[in-house]
Formats: sequence, structure tokens, C-alpha cells
Amino acid sequence: MMNEAMIRAVDVHKHFGPVEVLKGVSLEVGKGEVIAIIGPSGSGKSTFLRCLIHLETVHRGTIEIEGEKLVSTDAAGHCQYVPDAEIRRICGKMGMVFQHFNLFPHLTVLQNIIEAPMTVKGMRRDEVVPKAEALLKKVGLLEKRDSYPSRLSGGQKQRVAIARALAMEPDIMLFDEPTSALDPELTGEVLRTMRELADEHMTMVVVTHEMGFAREVASRVIFMDEGNIVESRPARELFACPEHPRTRAFLENML
Repeated sequence: MMNEAMIRAVDVHKHFGPVEVLKGVSLEVGKGEVIAIIGPSGSGKSTFLRCLIHLETVHRGTIEIEGEKLVSTDAAGHCQYVPDAEIRRICGKMGMVFQHFNLFPHLTVLQNIIEAPMTVKGMRRDEVVPKAEALLKKVGLLEKRDSYPSRLSGGQKQRVAIARALAMEPDIMLFDEPTSALDPELTGEVLRTMRELADEHMTMVVVTHEMGFAREVASRVIFMDEGNIVESRPARELFACPEHPRTRAFLENML
């Protein structure tokens, strides 16, 4: 693992009402690492990802993005976020791709991609359109630039969503079960796009049920269960010889 920590989470706790969803999760992600987070439904995987990018607030712990503190907890146990403008700037270092695409249905593919760079970053249309077209070419969808999302397959929508996240030029990409809403034959085209990003050394954290992707592409695999990280090891080691009985049982069901 490279030295430079892109993400550092320490003792992160999160609860929804009386239910503690994250019970002290700690994780460090190095530059260029691809982390796959696996585990049963309800284990806290997606919640943890959402806490990293401030879609959920934590109740205790520390999160740093590229060495900048997003949230910390003092000695008395009080959780303190940085001011809103700082939150937006720090979270802007990350892009996120969701399970259900979240494309704007009334905008074309190209408009979906250029919207955020223009409104959030204040970029001019003439400077962002060539970048958007290059990203569409990268995900194999340049010919769909003027189509509306309703005309696309699920796999195409998800590839547009990836291009849209990349248009903000993030240093880190978060993926929350990006293929779980797709038919099996469409899953491959999305995973291929993600593999290419990994080959370009994009720092990625991927919550996934795709064990083949986790084994082949991830540098490290995290197994979560009941709000805890149970096991964290290099991908090939974890799949070849999981140490924890809970990991073993999970993989036997999945593979």
C-alpha cells in the first residue's frame, strides 16, 4: 500500500434511532488502492460509504479525506464537523455512483454530465462539453450523447452515471452496489468500465456483491458484518483462505 492516505476513518459510529449501524469502523485507503467492501445486507456497508461523503452524519469518530478533517470527536465524545463550505469542498474530492443511477430524466446524456461542472464549479459550457464527450467515449457511449435516460438500458445508465461523477474530476470514486439493479448481462459492461478506472490507478471504494470483481480487481477486500469490519486482507488472500468463520460462511454462500 502506498503511504499517502486518501481516506482515513477512525472509530466511526452511526445509529438510526436505537439501532447502531456502525459500531466503531476504522479504515485507511491509500492512493491508487481499490477497496472492495463485501458482506451481508444490513451489515453497514452502504451506510459507511454514505458517511464518508457526508450523505449521512456520524455520531462518533474521525473522517479525514486527503489529510483534511471532515469530522472529529473531542475528548468529551462530542462530534464536530467542519463548516458547511469546508464540507462541500472536501467532499468535492470524491465522486459517488449509486445503485439506482439517479440521472435527471428531463436532461439528455450530455446535459446530465455537464450540469454539475457548470453549476457547482462554474465552468463554461464550451470548456466542459469536450471533457464530457471524452468521458462518454471512455465509457463507450459517445453515440448516446443526445439521448434521454429513458432510451438507455440499465447498464448504459450506470455508465453515464460513472461519466457524470468523473466529470467533477474527483480524486476518489465511491461505488455503492453499482451493479445490483442490473440484469446479469448488463453487469459486465459496468464492471469493465470500473476495471479500466482501476487500471488507471483511480482510488476506489466499492461496496459490491460481485465476488469476481472483488477478487480480480480489488487490492484489498473488507468483510463487514453487523456494523463491524470483521476481516481486511489482500483480495487473493481473503478469498483463498478467509481467517474468520463468519467470512468463510459468507463466501461459501456467495461462491
